[in-house]
Amino acid sequence: MGTLDVEDILSDALEILGGERVKDPGYVQYGPLRLTVAPKDGKANTLLADHLFSPALVLAELVERGVLPVAGRRIIELGAGCALPSLLAATIDPPPSLIVATDYPDDGILGNLKANVDRNKPHYRSPCQVYGVGFEWGSDIAPLFTLPGYDIVIMSDLLHFDSSHEVLMLALSSLLAKSSQTRVYVAAGNYTAPHVCDNFINLGTHAGLIWEEKTSEQEETWMGSMIRACRWWIGRWSKKVLD
Repeated sequence: MGTLDVEDILSDALEILGGERVKDPGYVQYGPLRLTVAPKDGKANTLLADHLFSPALVLAELVERGVLPVAGRRIIELGAGCALPSLLAATIDPPPSLIVATDYPDDGILGNLKANVDRNKPHYRSPCQVYGVGFEWGSDIAPLFTLPGYDIVIMSDLLHFDSSHEVLMLALSSLLAKSSQTRVYVAAGNYTAPHVCDNFINLGTHAGLIWEEKTSEQEETWMGSMIRACRWWIGRWSKKVLD
């Protein structure tokens, strides 16, 4: 099981929500991974890349427990931040074949992401290939694309950027391979308003995705209080898209 100090993680969330910051150890330890968040200035502050919130922890737990199956898969994480879920996937045996963790192409954000990728290389399982790449939603996906696309798209805590929903959905629908086996995993904190989450989910439905929202009652978790702080969905292509 992953190990981390919950107080250290939630202190960032408290700070954003107006509470008092508890302490900052300078890194997050989750299982074998040692991760940092981007420096608290510029775009990192605007895009909240300088924090780690509960949705990333929920998706990481799903990876760890095998609810989010990774063996042999091609995985891309959008708006990865410190890339906890995707980098954790690289430590699972058997591992994915490819992991591409992406975030906004800002020096602070991308520099931190690449540092996390490099720092944790000793823990990745062979033959998984892991990359940290800059990607702005709505830009050309060609540098990221690998035929026939990705088997899994991971999206942690991105839905609160409601003005970017359309370009985010464009990236998702372009990168996710058109197969009955492909999946997108989306998690959002309860601090993201329900109507904002619903707007993105509706865009996905119009794009041809079928969603299944999971609840804490459906999951036996080792950190139940964490998953109750989130909503999360699994998306797959509809038969209409695949025909």
